[in-house]
Amino acid sequence: MKRILVTGASGLLGLNFCTFFCQKHQLIGITNRTKLKGVLFQTVACDLLNEDPGEMLDRFKPDVALHCAALANIDECEKFPEKAAAINSIYPGRFASAARKRDIKFVHISTDAVFDGEDCGESGYKEDDTPNPVSRYAETKLQGEINVLDNDPEALIPRVNFYGWSTGGSRSLVEFFYNNLAAGNQVNGFRDVFFNTLYVHELADILDEMIGLNAGGIWHVFSAEHQSKYAFGVSVAEKFGFDPGLVRAVSWKDGGLTARRSPNLIMNTDKLQTLLGHELPGQQKCLDRFYQDTTAGLREQIRNCVCPNQERNENGNQDR
Repeated sequence: MKRILVTGASGLLGLNFCTFFCQKHQLIGITNRTKLKGVLFQTVACDLLNEDPGEMLDRFKPDVALHCAALANIDECEKFPEKAAAINSIYPGRFASAARKRDIKFVHISTDAVFDGEDCGESGYKEDDTPNPVSRYAETKLQGEINVLDNDPEALIPRVNFYGWSTGGSRSLVEFFYNNLAAGNQVNGFRDVFFNTLYVHELADILDEMIGLNAGGIWHVFSAEHQSKYAFGVSVAEKFGFDPGLVRAVSWKDGGLTARRSPNLIMNTDKLQTLLGHELPGQQKCLDRFYQDTTAGLREQIRNCVCPNQERNENGNQDR
């Protein structure tokens, strides 16, 4: 059992990670404005930007600091670049420095969006390929990687893309498709945006493995398979018995989005598979597990974690 401090514990990854591993590890979840209830782990509300990371680590004395907190709304990052830089770039470097001085394993969650999506090669982007961010969000996340490794060369930086249930019900792409398709609404799916997205349960399992192996450096933590966002929407419809004809194939260029997107984010996961010594989950396995968890009531469990009348601090993207 490890003592793990998790920032962004009311967000999609943070909350799901804590929910999945609250019996395996001793968890302290740091939230911002969203107060949680009925969870089986300790929670503390604070504004990280006003919190000295060293004092926070001294207070809770974790073995591992899992830094999930970020400003992840791509369009909001375009509107508020200084805020995005403070949260996504500057603070992670300070946090990593404080963790290294205390011999605490630091894990910083990054993103596939650090690449421009123009030429991923035949095998997909590898960890040592040169990033080229095309949005403020991606720029600040890349700078966050740099700042973290400058301050703690042994820190673990998983680049990720994931989906699952969130407290607000609108944080991830799967929620966008599920909610609209369940209501019989026609939705757009980007036919020209490709990704290796993971179900958050699978991502949490892999992160736990990597922490156990004391992995460090940059890793691509994705599904072994890629697909278009349109194909993803169709597969969600088919899995849950919705009408797949409601998903309309469109180009991301016609999506009315403020910030530019990286269209072809196919990722190479050979390095990770070698580390773990087993195959990574494919798209169907991820969706099957998401379906099983949904039918078992996970959606309601996650949504019921928020105290009544609390603001759901969800800065998610709704990229189709």
